[in-house]
Amino acid sequence: MSRKKIALIGGGQIGGVLAQLIAQRQLGDVVMYDIVEDLPQGKCLDIAEASRIDGFDIVVKGTNDYKDIEGSDLVIVTAGLPRRPGMSRDDLLTTNAKIMKTVAENVKQYAPNAISIIISNPLDAMVTLYKKITGFPENRVMGQAGVLDSSRFATFIAWELGVSVKDVNALVLGGHGDTMVPIVRYANVNGIPAMEILEKKYGDKNKAKEVMTAMVERTKQAGGEVVKLLKTGSAFYSPASAAIAMAESIIYDEKRVLPVCAYLNGEYGVKGYYVGVPAVLGEKGVEKVIEFDLDAEEKALLNNSVNAVKSLVADMERLGF
Repeated sequence: MSRKKIALIGGGQIGGVLAQLIAQRQLGDVVMYDIVEDLPQGKCLDIAEASRIDGFDIVVKGTNDYKDIEGSDLVIVTAGLPRRPGMSRDDLLTTNAKIMKTVAENVKQYAPNAISIIISNPLDAMVTLYKKITGFPENRVMGQAGVLDSSRFATFIAWELGVSVKDVNALVLGGHGDTMVPIVRYANVNGIPAMEILEKKYGDKNKAKEVMTAMVERTKQAGGEVVKLLKTGSAFYSPASAAIAMAESIIYDEKRVLPVCAYLNGEYGVKGYYVGVPAVLGEKGVEKVIEFDLDAEEKALLNNSVNAVKSLVADMERLGF
């Protein structure tokens, strides 16, 4: 059986970690594209030279020619610039929309049957633009955000409760930004509500609520916290790992339920926008959006996040994309 071909568009920090993880887990042969001459070739050569050590026979190839992604089964897009000091949201939107337009046009030409995972920011707008330009079916275009945001939320809960993060389940909905919605009510440790454990730990419901609110806010600002600490750059290990979880579910047809930026066609009362929701990921991409009942407060928070996504998309359209 032939291996899957996985194209990575963008040879930056996330792209490099993605290539290494794909090779180590033997998910498929890798072709990494970047506009910078020799950069993807150098990164891929470095990874390939560890093949004996890590025990993989995966092909890892770098290129500056989009034609080399031809026939890819899966495309993961990380191309784009991070927001820099003095750069407005319009500046970031304009710059990255231009990059995404070129990416989408080339993927459409050379890998028309691929499933695509978008990581580039501002995420909700970039996924929307990519889908618009490629014209790919909705199930084959998605964004990575919720897997990462949910992992961050779960990690903070595990640290606070002193338990293994393997046993913590947490879910974050909505746009990938300050309006994201960590769902506190369903956060649990092997089925035990996290709030219940917090309340017993502190013996005070108000204190438990205060601590949980702090974890929710830290989750919302987690990306910025990493940027502030790194000083030059943004998170790359965790976004890459999150995308790999999605890729594995698609390649192996695992049918995992993961929070992804998916196109909504009426679910959660939203139609025609990409929003972070739980979805079944399998060989066809987003195979089903999972709906569950939200209480009044959760609905209001999600609606607020959806409105932020709509505003972002409207800004992008105003800028001519």
